[in-house]
Amino acid sequence: MELSKRLQAVADLVTAGYRTADIGTDHAYIPIYLIENGRIQGAVAADVNRGPLERARFNVTENGMNDRIDLRISDGFSAIRPGEVRSAVIAGMGGALMVRILTEGAETVNMLDECILQPQSEIEKVRTFLLQEGFLFLDEVMVEEDGKYYTAMKTVPGNGTAGKGTVGWNEPELRYGKLLLEKRDPVLRRFLERELRLKKEILGSLEKKESDRIAQRKTQLKQEIEYVEKGMEYYAL
Repeated sequence: MELSKRLQAVADLVTAGYRTADIGTDHAYIPIYLIENGRIQGAVAADVNRGPLERARFNVTENGMNDRIDLRISDGFSAIRPGEVRSAVIAGMGGALMVRILTEGAETVNMLDECILQPQSEIEKVRTFLLQEGFLFLDEVMVEEDGKYYTAMKTVPGNGTAGKGTVGWNEPELRYGKLLLEKRDPVLRRFLERELRLKKEILGSLEKKESDRIAQRKTQLKQEIEYVEKGMEYYAL
């Protein structure tokens, strides 16, 4: 099975040999790929809706993996027992939903050896939550696909060690990824360059317009441009 660049970035972060739960599995592409390529021996593919799970069941059957992929209706980790899997993949959903799933499934999450996450929005909110809950960031990767940028992160749950906060992480690092910035990721650089160009263009288009709402928007854009420029400073080191 060939994965999209977005899903490949996620699959590549899963540790070989770890029984994996794919939360919000949809088509079950990731567990099928990992087993097909000998990376893992078995997996749990879970989704809250029956429609996606039936699509997953069809793909699992087509690939002859009914005995290796356990399909479950599950709202987040609700149907995953603590200690049952070592790795969990959560991808293709918004940041707020991801935070809810991690919070409500804390008993199971805290017994995992790793969480592979790919939030589709509110990435800063997800990073802040993870740091506050004591998660350790092992790696972050960024890919571009069809003009969109996706960030995947490999983290280790804090096992209940909360309260560490975001000490040592500045605003650009929370927004764009401390690990990505420190290794001067080339995809992130392209993203930052695009963001800087677009935000300056929008700000320029508002320059001669006046209203309270536009004034607020200008202030917001100037702040966002400052964060992007601070992110770009990592590439000048």
